[in-house]
Amino acid sequence: MINFKVVFHIIGFLLVLEGIFILGCISASILMGSNDVLPLLISGGSISILGLILFFLTKLNSNDEVKKREGYLIVSLGWLSMSLMGAIPFVISGVIPNYTNAFFETVSGFTTTGASILNDIESVPAGLLLWRSLTQWLGGMGIIVLSLAIFPLLGIGGMQLFIAEVPGVTKDKIHPRIKETAKRLWGIYVLLTFAQALLLAIGGMSLFDAVNHAFTTMATGGFSTKQASIEAYDSPFIHYVIIFFMFAAGVNFNIHYYLLHKKFSVLKQNEEFSFYWKLILFFTLVVFLLLIINSSFGVENSFRLSLFHVVSLITTTGFVSANYELWAPFAQIVFFVLLFFGGCAGSTGGGIKIVRHLLLYKNSLLELRRLIHPQAIIPVRFNNVSVKPEIILNVLAFFLFYIFIFVAGSIALCFFGVDFISAIGAAATCIGNVGPGIGTVGPAYNFYNIPDGGKWILSFLMLLGRLELFTILIIFSRSFWKH
Repeated sequence: MINFKVVFHIIGFLLVLEGIFILGCISASILMGSNDVLPLLISGGSISILGLILFFLTKLNSNDEVKKREGYLIVSLGWLSMSLMGAIPFVISGVIPNYTNAFFETVSGFTTTGASILNDIESVPAGLLLWRSLTQWLGGMGIIVLSLAIFPLLGIGGMQLFIAEVPGVTKDKIHPRIKETAKRLWGIYVLLTFAQALLLAIGGMSLFDAVNHAFTTMATGGFSTKQASIEAYDSPFIHYVIIFFMFAAGVNFNIHYYLLHKKFSVLKQNEEFSFYWKLILFFTLVVFLLLIINSSFGVENSFRLSLFHVVSLITTTGFVSANYELWAPFAQIVFFVLLFFGGCAGSTGGGIKIVRHLLLYKNSLLELRRLIHPQAIIPVRFNNVSVKPEIILNVLAFFLFYIFIFVAGSIALCFFGVDFISAIGAAATCIGNVGPGIGTVGPAYNFYNIPDGGKWILSFLMLLGRLELFTILIIFSRSFWKH
């Protein structure tokens, strides 16, 4: 039997945290002299009070605990409730008066998708811009993982939440206690964010812009304080800094932990990391050659543009430094394909994840060998360890569900009047948590003109993609609700 008291108790706690972060954005409003103090105060205070009421109305007993089903519900409903509440500051302030648009923008933030409906970002008050960036920074590592370091204070074990929050193929724990794991992950996350903000400020960004872009880069989110995204900054230094940190954010955070402890051998031993950087190098060279042949950007600029957009799309960050839809048609095909990759498992990136592609590739090669030697037992090996058959089946099922949902989402958008190219671009970029797509949702446009019904569909796709499908889909299964 599902313990709903535990579920709503923790959701109440998450809403309190959300309200506190919203109230914290008032500091930016005051420092920047913007006019959004009152909307942030009202919304942040109201959400905190609502969370406190929910928290204390569901006071737990010593025998209440988070089990697997409660974990999945907390993650799914927690993400949904925080998105529903997080949209309130935009509505109250009048910056995004339409609630559907405000919810879409907030879901896009918490899921680190970066798809936006804003047509004049520079006019948005500073406090709300910071809150918009914070939704991505919090969503990047996961608001649930952040809370794991605090849950022991509530007398609640957090392992089931960690399993539901990080449902990828690899879930190596840095420390045997989940509380310590969460602290270490967030410590690395904060350190990298601070380092990037400092470098961007040195490179000429204002401190406010530097902090916002550091938040959204490390989250692989892609929200910018400029309508033109990174194209607004004509600085190779800024571009290369963002490229480096996008790349770093797409790497398994366990690798960062080992590198900080001078265990550099992990870079050679980890097959996923090797596949990750080789994939980026390959596609960068392809796009670079296309630009050299078909454009007049120059060698360095062509290389930087190619590397920037390949890293941005593979890591699902979604920043743009140029309108790549004006490039050679084959380059656009390459970028559409990149929407289906994703970062490494254990990174802040979304998408299918590199490790799943690698395991599928290895299993496909082994199937050819098995056809020749049908009696042989040839296991798939990853990092010199045999992969259990059930994991391979899980990967295959994930691919099947992913493609099915992508196709269904594209068809649904077409029913709402979205043209076919834009529909497949929007569905692919939202389920992959990337941001820019193709067609009318490409880098030169946004999602403002998508019908409201289409925005709710895309919001659902963003949530599915961020929680890697199964976390939400399992809730719709009959067996989940059986006692």
